[in-house]
Amino acid sequence: MRRCAILFLCWCGFACADPHPYFEHWTEGASPQRIGQRVSERFLSAQDHMLWTEHGTLHYAEVATWYGALTFAELTDDEPLSRRLVERFEPFFAEKDRLIPPINHVDHTVFGAVPLEIYIQTGRAKHRTLGMAFADGQWDRPRPDGLTNQTRFWIDDMYMITLVQAQATRATGEPKYIDRTAREMVAYLDELQQPNGLFFHAPDAPFYWGRGNGWMAAGMTELLRSLSEEHPARPRILAAYRRMMQTLLEHQSEQGMWRQLIDHPSAWFESSSTGMFTFAFVTGVKEGWLDAETYGAAARKAWLALTSYIDSNGDVREVCVGTGTKNDLQYYLDRPRAVGDLHGQAPLLWSASALLRQRL
Repeated sequence: MRRCAILFLCWCGFACADPHPYFEHWTEGASPQRIGQRVSERFLSAQDHMLWTEHGTLHYAEVATWYGALTFAELTDDEPLSRRLVERFEPFFAEKDRLIPPINHVDHTVFGAVPLEIYIQTGRAKHRTLGMAFADGQWDRPRPDGLTNQTRFWIDDMYMITLVQAQATRATGEPKYIDRTAREMVAYLDELQQPNGLFFHAPDAPFYWGRGNGWMAAGMTELLRSLSEEHPARPRILAAYRRMMQTLLEHQSEQGMWRQLIDHPSAWFESSSTGMFTFAFVTGVKEGWLDAETYGAAARKAWLALTSYIDSNGDVREVCVGTGTKNDLQYYLDRPRAVGDLHGQAPLLWSASALLRQRL
């Protein structure tokens, strides 16, 4: 496993020395290795896939969880776990090919990130071919301004688009994929980011919904991980990321969590957004984008809070269910809360990976 060759992990429940002291010396119950293993095993234990109700293809939340489990398995050099995660995908080349989504929407096209991660880890050509079909297909008929024809200016787009295109650059080394993703990100920032750095759920839904902002935070983080220091769009994206992180820091609760509506003090603590912001904070500290003392302490507090939301089955509780836009404050405050929903499982795995990852 190429990216983890220099990484040694102590399975006594503590990570080996990290240059950032906020990410050392976990109790066994909060160890990123232990948590990641539990949540990965929970993912593999599911007999059925999470599918779109209307057309029966794989849901983006399972894609995001699968990607997180694969990166975790590689970072911990857990070859049996990696093998099982790869084997789980094999039926998509046979009897489960009907579950492969069409390449016609951001929520479907992100599917390509999983076979590309398998290719990155194993070198299997058929996975590269499948994954690249999604990355290339997203830009097969670009708009006159160079953006993908899947552009719709919803904030969650900038995780879905970014992940598959960043994976294409990581898999091939070709800069065109990350270049067009950066152009897309700048367009979304220009269109949607508010002066405080956060994002409304939609122009007609002026609320700072937690998970919607989480998708954007995670998307900027994934993009910055693969964007060169010399890239002309990097200063614009990094400034937007830092502005968002500053406002998120101001709204983190004393317990370490973030709320269903980020700036609404009566909103409930929500775990999927907390996981996404934890991923962004941890990565920002490790990459040197954020002040280590300020954001390292906040990231540690967020991770410890988040781990307390995992039940004995490895399921994360207090996850907001899928949520469309609505110009109604009470609608967001009253959204149902799920246990074990993959929207919440996925970012916990990203955060565990971020805590274990060295700089890319």
